[in-house]
Amino acid sequence: MAEGSEVRAWGDLTPDALGLIFRSLPLEDILTVIPTVCKSWGRAVSGPYCWQEIDIGEWSEMCKPEQLDQMLHMLIARSCGSFRSLRAYGLSESMFSFMADHAGSLQRLELPRSEISDSIVELVAPRLSNLTYLDLSYCRKIGARAIEAFGKNCRSLTYLVRRIHPTEWAIDNVCQDDEAYAIAKTMPQLRHLQLPYFLLTTQGALEIISKCRDLEHLDLRGCWNVTLDEKYLKEWHSNLHVIGPDIIDCYEHYFWDGCTVYSDSSYSWEFMEHEDDVQEGVNDDELWEDEQGLGSLEFRFYEDWPPSP
Repeated sequence: MAEGSEVRAWGDLTPDALGLIFRSLPLEDILTVIPTVCKSWGRAVSGPYCWQEIDIGEWSEMCKPEQLDQMLHMLIARSCGSFRSLRAYGLSESMFSFMADHAGSLQRLELPRSEISDSIVELVAPRLSNLTYLDLSYCRKIGARAIEAFGKNCRSLTYLVRRIHPTEWAIDNVCQDDEAYAIAKTMPQLRHLQLPYFLLTTQGALEIISKCRDLEHLDLRGCWNVTLDEKYLKEWHSNLHVIGPDIIDCYEHYFWDGCTVYSDSSYSWEFMEHEDDVQEGVNDDELWEDEQGLGSLEFRFYEDWPPSP
């Protein structure tokens, strides 16, 4: 290093700079390791700078519903309403509504396997008007009404994912053309649409193709009732790339089983009132605006998450 050059300690970095660095770390490190290093790092992870993108997808697959609610309450509060993307599995209707109340900056939303219904989506969708990317895979309780509500209120939406687990819907065998018509009617601006294993007919697929003129990518793998004329597509929709309905490779191995899976030994945590040196001089109420006292949350992860060096 050149003589006379200024050397700055990590602790002197601004919270937004630290947030950019910490965002690349695993969730468990941000919550359990970083706050113990020094006060400035603890303040950085307690504020909005680390939580512009909230991704707890992997963790939420294994946790209990009440743990998921508590985690999201804390992280959304820490973001101060500035989070731009959120990915979580199995959201309850109450948490879906809470999330939407703080989603003024939200653009990307991934909610696979969530327990949301048509009625709650109709109430909440107007608060999600900035969405550009939406993943509603494996959400069995919603239908055409929810799709239409999202379409009418999310006018910037260009990417929609609506995967269906083939083993879950094989028994019901209910045609989902009504959702296709809702997409065609309210989402003409779509550029990417994924509908693997959707119970769709040729008529429903053609309705989407004819109305969504900006569509560039259409995934119809496993939509066995759809037959498309390649000559027609090349002549009238030359910019559209269609995958399926034939499947060259097997469907995704990360598809869930029909029940929620969690392990007490994999992700165990406790809520404890404690005074941590890291938080000395920091007002939890101001940082988190958390009515349930989540500012004093202590996370303890065992087995599947080995301690960081």
